[in-house]
Amino acid sequence: MTQEYVAGTREGHVDFINTNDLERDAQQVIPGPSYGYIQSGAGDLYTYQQNEIAFNHKLIVPHVLCDVEHPDTSYVFQGTHLTAPIIMAPVAAHKLAHARGEQASAQGVAEFGTIYTASSFASCSLEEIREAAGPQAPQWFQLYMSKDSGINERIIDMAEANGAQAIVLTADATVGGNRETDKRTGFTFPVGLPIVQEYQKGVGQTMAAVYGSAKQKLSPSDVEFIVSHSKLPVYVKGVQDAEDVQRSLESGAQGIWVTNHGGRQLDGGPAAFDSLQIVAEAVNGRAPIVFDSGVRRGQHVFKALASGADLVAIGRPVIYGLALGGATGTRQVFEFFKKELEMVMQLAGTQTIDDVHHTKLRNNLYI
Repeated sequence: MTQEYVAGTREGHVDFINTNDLERDAQQVIPGPSYGYIQSGAGDLYTYQQNEIAFNHKLIVPHVLCDVEHPDTSYVFQGTHLTAPIIMAPVAAHKLAHARGEQASAQGVAEFGTIYTASSFASCSLEEIREAAGPQAPQWFQLYMSKDSGINERIIDMAEANGAQAIVLTADATVGGNRETDKRTGFTFPVGLPIVQEYQKGVGQTMAAVYGSAKQKLSPSDVEFIVSHSKLPVYVKGVQDAEDVQRSLESGAQGIWVTNHGGRQLDGGPAAFDSLQIVAEAVNGRAPIVFDSGVRRGQHVFKALASGADLVAIGRPVIYGLALGGATGTRQVFEFFKKELEMVMQLAGTQTIDDVHHTKLRNNLYI
């Protein structure tokens, strides 16, 4: 980490009502260019804004006389017991928000009891992340592929050695999106990226340069390469269409991750929630589905689960909680989503997550 950059060290309870509060307050503690990098999206922000708006395309129907009390958000996913089907999305360089970086966020996620997805572009090593979370905490690893196959093998081996239970191949970021906020602030990474240090130091690099150092020309053979080298299940992240579902599964992927990178890549593309429903129909139960982008409320989690997602991942709100309260703030963000999800489940007449998966949403006739 460069000497000039100083992230906060706050640790403790965060006072907030909703995730908008977190976003507002985090701006006061995250240095300006770094906050802009975390908060902003691509281009005119159309897709970024639609990610949240699109959840209103479907409505949750309240149900009564359903004999429901104290809804249970616990969920067993492929043998792993989770406090809720809400997991940590991969986000680069947590040290932009907090001096302990991924060590603090991994600790908070482990305390809550769910899956932590570490990014290739993390600002802590996988050993540090594993130590902070504890040996029993479930973790996945998100892979940005290098142009060098040998480096890819070594990074995958490192992830396996540090207890990763899945490899998540990010396939929708072969070039940086048009992030105009970063251009205006002159953002470059002020922190190192130790996991990928063989091909990208991070410090002083723009996001475009970081992406440029990774592999751009991805194809089904890259999924096949990971599958052949690793014993872990491979998820393809960035799927938004039935055609890409088929291509991913045929190449050996065992999971699908629906996302538009939080509106940070292709502006003018579909909202992730609208894509989820198309993807779920194409998957048709053949593989688990993870969903992220625009999730800011418990009702968003509910709607995603009812629309075909097995797990819902959250990103920006967690980083804001991290900045404001370290590991405690991170845990609080997950507790916030769990509490809101419980309330929605109660009002919708659903006792368990399985009930939510079988809930039929109503089309919004007012838009």
